[in-house]
Amino acid sequence: MDKLTGSCLCGGIRYEIDGSLESFYLCHCHRCRKDTGSAHAANLFSTTATLNWLIGEGQITTYTIPSTRHSRSFCRVCGSAVPGAQMDGKLLVVPAGSLDSEVPIKPDAHLFISEKANWDSHLEGGPAFDTLPS
Repeated sequence: MDKLTGSCLCGGIRYEIDGSLESFYLCHCHRCRKDTGSAHAANLFSTTATLNWLIGEGQITTYTIPSTRHSRSFCRVCGSAVPGAQMDGKLLVVPAGSLDSEVPIKPDAHLFISEKANWDSHLEGGPAFDTLPS
């Protein structure tokens, strides 16, 4: 696999990932919805890929909810989610939206659908626009 690249919204953080991403999950748990402000988090996972910070590593903040494994790394300037290590560095978690490269795999599953937002159903049938509606 080629190297994947990614960045934060302000461009102050840029990174490369070398290696395979093994899984891709869309998590609807209440914590992931709070993290993203959206219907779900979209994260890629790897136990073998290497993360290399190109610029801005010092601009990263990581927040872990006390007494849990729930962790989020983000740019302290713009708030964008960025990759982080979990499980004592054994698991790389990459927010799919932070990639500048095409995401090389499709989602494997939706997780915690029992906690999904009440408005997150049958959305594919609604109006769709290429840009902001006029």
